Amino acid sequence: MTYCIIDDEPIAHRIIEGYCKDLPHLRKVGNCYDAFQAMQTLSQQPVDLIFLDINMPKLTGFDLLKSLRQPPQVIVTSAHREFALEGYELDVADYLLKPFSFERFLRALGKVTDHQPATPPAAAAPNTSIFLKGDKKIHQVLTEDILFIEALGSYTRVFTANGRIICHEKISSLEGRLASFKFLRVHKSFMVAVKKIRQIEGNRLLVGDHQVPVGQTYRQRVKQLMEG
Repeated sequence: MTYCIIDDEPIAHRIIEGYCKDLPHLRKVGNCYDAFQAMQTLSQQPVDLIFLDINMPKLTGFDLLKSLRQPPQVIVTSAHREFALEGYELDVADYLLKPFSFERFLRALGKVTDHQPATPPAAAAPNTSIFLKGDKKIHQVLTEDILFIEALGSYTRVFTANGRIICHEKISSLEGRLASFKFLRVHKSFMVAVKKIRQIEGNRLLVGDHQVPVGQTYRQRVKQLMEG
């Protein structure tokens, strides 16, 4: 996802860039310090997301946004809470009140994903992703790449097509986040991507090169899956 920062304060650029450097799916394409510079950048370079300040010289951030025929996704970054209602009326993804934390920044990015143009579920699924905190980093993982998830107490081990991630989140929490992506809880300690199940052999599932047990209290779910 490409992004551009539009803010007249250099320190705001440094803070946002610092947050984004730990998110490998984000790529900066520009730093703009007023609305007119932003207009030039956006006319020359397609951008998926802009971090937009409101109070800028000559032309406000909202005036800039209203001037764009097809604006990209927008996260407002402002020290003024009184403009929040107008921001949401302009369909911004989120409104970050300065100073904001990294955790709040991540939640805003999650809303950007939620606001992507609607497409049929089958087409959207391969490009849908979630953020997972683990190994002192924030990983963006495509839901299409997840094979299954194993509970490790207050943590989880997420098995993907590209390796494993120890995630600082309980399996019950991930179950809720992945409920709309056809993941099935098959054991108190395991949840699988339905599309990744190769075979069902008794009380175990073959997922990729792994064997996942089916818990006694979850067998009915698997039976329903087999019956369509």
